[in-house]
Amino acid sequence: MSPRTEALLETEGLTRYFGGLPALQEVTFAVARGEILGLIGPNGAGKSTLLNLVSGLFRPSRGRVLFQGRDLTGLRPHEIARRGIARVLQTPRSFPSMSVRENVAVGALFAGRERARARASGRDDPEFLLELLGLLDKKDLPLAGLTLQEKRMLELARALAARPDLLLLDEAMSGLNPAEMERAMSLIRRIRDELGVAIIWVEHVMKAIMGVAERVLVLNFGQAIAVGTPAEVARDQAVIDAYLGRAE
Repeated sequence: MSPRTEALLETEGLTRYFGGLPALQEVTFAVARGEILGLIGPNGAGKSTLLNLVSGLFRPSRGRVLFQGRDLTGLRPHEIARRGIARVLQTPRSFPSMSVRENVAVGALFAGRERARARASGRDDPEFLLELLGLLDKKDLPLAGLTLQEKRMLELARALAARPDLLLLDEAMSGLNPAEMERAMSLIRRIRDELGVAIIWVEHVMKAIMGVAERVLVLNFGQAIAVGTPAEVARDQAVIDAYLGRAE
């Protein structure tokens, strides 16, 4: 864990079976407040399953999830969201009948009154978030007026409107060209630095993960095979064999 602060999120022996087959096995890790943690591994390694367990979409077969010292195990997704964890999926799922600004405002409903009072500031305003994500000039447009990438940014703005302490990004930046990925990397740093949000980021572009994350957790066949700084993980033989490969 990063030495910057105490743990924000902790998992203890997190395990999930599907039909008797383990999708995740005894995964234990922690995320510090304000930390960016990269989550990598081959397809089918258990990355999305891990985020589904943290966000409450799945219940663990064994183990537990602690957030700010409280046990979240067994809570439903909306209850976890109200405690300060937001999730952004790869596929946008916005409300087509609403404007861009209205879609962002919906996110604030998941904060709950207690979190809204605690985190209220100009930086929680929908228009601030739309400006941060480059969508302010489209705030009154319907969703049909947005590109796919703009819809992804809208999903991110809506998640941030819920005033999370932890943001889960599940390949939310996939399909970007190199210039767009550079902007996405800068945006993720700004979200952490300006909004104080810790981030778990699933991404297959290693340049992005290694350039932004302070630590990286590597999964393979549902097991955590390495965790450390990007440099440490890149040198780890188990990670090289399972995922990174060798340069020719």
